Amino acid sequence: MESGKLTDGSTPNKLDVSENSVLQQHCDFFDEDQDGIIWPRDTFTGFYALGFNVALCLLAVLVIHGNFSYPTVSGILPDPFFRIYLENIHKDKHGSDSGTYDTEGRFVPQKFEDMFAKYSNGQDFMTISSIIHLLNGQRLIADPVGLGGAFFEWLATYIMLWPEDGKLKKEDVRRVYDGSIFPILANRRARYQR
Repeated sequence: MESGKLTDGSTPNKLDVSENSVLQQHCDFFDEDQDGIIWPRDTFTGFYALGFNVALCLLAVLVIHGNFSYPTVSGILPDPFFRIYLENIHKDKHGSDSGTYDTEGRFVPQKFEDMFAKYSNGQDFMTISSIIHLLNGQRLIADPVGLGGAFFEWLATYIMLWPEDGKLKKEDVRRVYDGSIFPILANRRARYQR
């Protein structure tokens, strides 16, 4: 067998998709070349493909890579290019979040259901008001980075889905968590631009 080649002649990816955690699946859309590394350029192009304007794409790159690159490196020194390594993406779990991902990046369905039961009064959607209650209810003391991360995530989700009736549907939010909605939104945006 040639170095770097499988017996069928294909080249292995660093992350086997079948073994990815849900958090890794969430990030896969932004890893265009599927090498397990998200460069700032990948984040920019991913957010742009999802319909964000250039200013919001740049803000996303600064916030995401500025805060989430270092925890994912394998060594002590920070990555000079602020890359995010999906192999260690579970280390980016922050406080003041919904708890829907566990510390290994796995999806916790009961926490997801609890979030909707508690903050949307059992409805199958969230409004801006229920998101504000969620952010306040999950806020931890002395956790500005976690609260900022949670705020940015929900803001990006709302902008990306932009519900005409102001209601983020439960199934759409779940699909954001596992990343399955990203290609759909990107394809929809690409069709509108043609």
